[in-house]
Amino acid sequence: MSRPYKKETICIQSGWQPKNGEPRVLPIYQSTTFKYESSEQMGRLFDLEENGYFYSRLQNPTNDYVAAKICELEGGVAAMLTSSGQAATHYAVLNICEAGDHIVLSSTVYGGTFNLITCTMKKMGIECTIVDPDAPAEEIAKAFRPDTKCVFAETIANPALVVLDIEKFALVAHEHQVPLIVDNTFATPINCNPFKWGADIVTHSTTKYMDGHAMALGGCIVDSGNFDWNAYPDKFPGLCTPDESYHGVIYTEKFGKAAYITKATTQLMRDLGSMQSPQNAFLLNVGLETLPLRMERHCFNAQKVAEYLEGHEKVAWVNYPGLKSSQYYETAMKYMPHGTCGVIAFGLKGGREAAADMMDYLELAAIVTHVADARTSVLHPASHTHRQMNEEQLKEAGVASDLIRLSIGIEHVDDIIADLEQALSKIQ
Repeated sequence: MSRPYKKETICIQSGWQPKNGEPRVLPIYQSTTFKYESSEQMGRLFDLEENGYFYSRLQNPTNDYVAAKICELEGGVAAMLTSSGQAATHYAVLNICEAGDHIVLSSTVYGGTFNLITCTMKKMGIECTIVDPDAPAEEIAKAFRPDTKCVFAETIANPALVVLDIEKFALVAHEHQVPLIVDNTFATPINCNPFKWGADIVTHSTTKYMDGHAMALGGCIVDSGNFDWNAYPDKFPGLCTPDESYHGVIYTEKFGKAAYITKATTQLMRDLGSMQSPQNAFLLNVGLETLPLRMERHCFNAQKVAEYLEGHEKVAWVNYPGLKSSQYYETAMKYMPHGTCGVIAFGLKGGREAAADMMDYLELAAIVTHVADARTSVLHPASHTHRQMNEEQLKEAGVASDLIRLSIGIEHVDDIIADLEQALSKIQ
């Protein structure tokens, strides 16, 4: 190959590379286990002395080929699939944090992520400090402690649609000798590559745009390979000191830039088991093949719908990074000049009650928990995904009580707008 492939080509050609006489389409390795000719060879696998597959809870060929494709799209060095986006977030953080450690968390992350880190992981002894992603760097810096192990944020927040200043967060994280972990689900690697701006680890809920058809749960973790764990061995002993559960292996010494993902696979996946099924990985790969085409249509449609809503007399406000009126427009143009995502947040002049009524009148758009697939869907986060939060937490997360999350699909934009028009015409 004379030059690197474009993302559109990577989505089609990367990952599975069939040899002569092998299937052109990625096979589903629907097997829990794998056969070997000798006990000695199996032993070498368990000692991490040889690459190979022995049990699908840890690794599976179908999954690895798909992870390799996502890794290439993000520009990373290693990646792994998980059973869901939540599992990806959990593993990405737990891989470098343990009881007594601390996380700096952006306040506007997805409600499930917020709950995972502030509630469930708190029970594991991991504390966090919540920061406003729009705060100046010097204010964010005050949240760090000697036991801080990472910063976690989203490139485009779900559902607040806050666009992260990745460089600002990366700089403050690195000044405090910790990695920046970024959830890139909404932007996808088609529209944003956080590693280019200093992020160290990227997570995805592949359930969303990557799958694209609301068929297969999944998650992914990608490591840039850029963070120097060995520079801070006392801060990251899990990577830099012997792992007695694997014969004293030191991941950074044995696996170099692949240390982080190798540890997550051999240790966390071994013990916690949130592996993506090969069937789901196969479906994810099919979705990835059309990801660039779909993201282009999602963003085109969302821009048109956002402009329509902004001009509607019954709409109180619209938040979409592609609108010049958005406070995140300039940040979006810096990090995502070719488009952001297909999700719009808006509120009605009639408030929360009008929002519920309007959603019930929709015919084409469906009320579902899911977001970011081919079909237009709608949700009221304060009543649904974020209902576990009180008013103060909703405000901190950037989720207004009247916020409607509208996920624009790839239908014809005229039909989407017509559906919104008939629904809005029926509310007071």
